[in-house]
Amino acid sequence: MKIKVCGMRDAGNIRDVAELAPDLMGFIFYDRSPRYVGEDFVMPALPDTIGKTGVFVREPLENVLRLARQYGLSYVQLHSDETPEYCAEVRKNGLKVLKAFAVDAAFDFEPLKAFEGQADYYLFDTKGDGYGGHGIAFDWHILDKYTLDTPFFIAGGISNRTIGKLLQYEHPRFSGIDVNSRYEISPGVKDREALEEMFVKLKVKN
Repeated sequence: MKIKVCGMRDAGNIRDVAELAPDLMGFIFYDRSPRYVGEDFVMPALPDTIGKTGVFVREPLENVLRLARQYGLSYVQLHSDETPEYCAEVRKNGLKVLKAFAVDAAFDFEPLKAFEGQADYYLFDTKGDGYGGHGIAFDWHILDKYTLDTPFFIAGGISNRTIGKLLQYEHPRFSGIDVNSRYEISPGVKDREALEEMFVKLKVKN
């Protein structure tokens, strides 16, 4: 199972978390987020094994591609009403795409068919005001209705109190978790000890 740690921006904290060897690390390029990296962000050197992921909301394609080149991103995570065509253009430029969807009990999976082959992963997060970082979990069994081929990440309210239960959830396309606010000391700064505890639990599961 892949582990993505999102909402990183402090250089020292980024290096500390990188020592735990997450599969992906997320950097938010949305200026309304409390975890926005800022205009003067400098990306620390990271191992090639960590997929640097830029998180974007309603960002013009040319800006996404420019920032991807500037920061050496491998993944682009899209959190708004981006189209399958938009995703396809991102992939044509050698980037992998995580397309995020906000989920609740009434969520309709039918529109996701248009994204098949245009996104490398879907990311299912809790529906709420704004884009991510709510710290609230949704009912994962909503995803039992998901029958498409694209693998997915689960996000939303994952913590050391809930990770054990999440690891018991089984779905053939469940491929990773995205952790953020429940592992924070403050917005954009992660608690390494708490993350390390989570990594140990995942290694036992894997």
